[in-house]
Amino acid sequence: MRLRSTALVKGFRQSTPYLNAHRDKTFIIILDGELTSDSNFSRIINDISILNSLGIRLVLVYGARPQINQNLVRHNHETPYHRGIRVTDSYALELAKQAAGQLQLDITARLSMGLNNTSTAGSQINVISGNFIIAQPLGISDGVDFCHSGRIRRIDIEGINRQLEQQAIVLLGPIASSVTGECFNLTSEEIATQLAIKLKADKIIGFCAEQGVLDHEKQLHSELLPHEAEQLLFQLNQAEYSTTSRFLRGAIAACRAGVPRCHLLSYKIDGAIIQELFSYEGIGTQVVMESAEQVRAANINDVGGILSLIQPLEQQGILVRRSREQLEQEIPKFTIIEKDGLIIGCATLHYFHDEKMAEMACVAVHPDYRDADRGVILLERLRQQAKSQGVHKIFVLTTQTIHWFREQGFQEINVEQLPAQKQQMYNYQRRSKLLALAV
Repeated sequence: MRLRSTALVKGFRQSTPYLNAHRDKTFIIILDGELTSDSNFSRIINDISILNSLGIRLVLVYGARPQINQNLVRHNHETPYHRGIRVTDSYALELAKQAAGQLQLDITARLSMGLNNTSTAGSQINVISGNFIIAQPLGISDGVDFCHSGRIRRIDIEGINRQLEQQAIVLLGPIASSVTGECFNLTSEEIATQLAIKLKADKIIGFCAEQGVLDHEKQLHSELLPHEAEQLLFQLNQAEYSTTSRFLRGAIAACRAGVPRCHLLSYKIDGAIIQELFSYEGIGTQVVMESAEQVRAANINDVGGILSLIQPLEQQGILVRRSREQLEQEIPKFTIIEKDGLIIGCATLHYFHDEKMAEMACVAVHPDYRDADRGVILLERLRQQAKSQGVHKIFVLTTQTIHWFREQGFQEINVEQLPAQKQQMYNYQRRSKLLALAV
């Protein structure tokens, strides 16, 4: 008796390409003070432990703004802000060190849990903190002395990489020392951004109370380019200290310096980091240097991905079967749509130069991505290619997608209107419909 596939099986299969894609990659994860105070924090730590067990190199950067603020209130001490940065005097620094030190111990303790009912059962995670960051004072600006508020002077990249190579998690906080033995209060966003740039990290992951970056109508922006993020910051007119605005500023700088993607997720959604990293559509906002999707020419390394995409359609009789050897020979003719390293769409052109015609074939789009006109994107790309080759007409043979091609302007033709070579190859048993489009 064949049992029906469960959601678990489907989800596991869909996540497998991401498991391979993320292994040995470097992620910088920002744990803001708001997050560490939330009831969902223990689950987030468990998910971070899972990432570590999957071979992902992790650097955690924790912030302590609310904890420092609470400490200041308890001690009836106020600190002004200038240009969005706290002016940290000597007394405030001591209170900040207390708050940051407590958080470091709490996060380390949670990552060290080995209880049977947690994701860390049976595992030993080494959490390493140290003087990997050397700070220097911000100095004086507009006549305001920032006192013990500082910025990064240098980062011990080699030292951090040595720990990551041993599969340790590196944990860094907002207090860093200087070459003169003083301590300075830094922002977690600056630390995370500079770490990502210097380590050549693959991702920065941050958290906020919302699902991600929302517009005025509370609609989620699933993907933003740096210039779009800048415009959104201006349009939203967000408070200087909001988590989202601070993240966006760091993400813009990181992407422009070569960090491929920065993700902003909700710390209130259980498993948000797992859904974002291991599912097709994700759940939060990505700030990316380039679109996560790209249309490009296929190469020999794409053969396996194309086969995985077209085989279900071949089994259903929608596409004609192609062997791996045949596909390898035809690969230079293929155009693909790639998202997060996965091939989600493909099509190919076969030219008949004497008749100035070309056949569009092997058109396939992953079922999870058929609601965003990706077939139209492939058609337009191939249409431009055909035009550049002097082709006047593109034709297709199809058995089940006749209406879609009609919607794109194709019109039915008969076998006699095909190129002579294609007429000889036409399979009358398959009885494919013939449609053509002027280029």
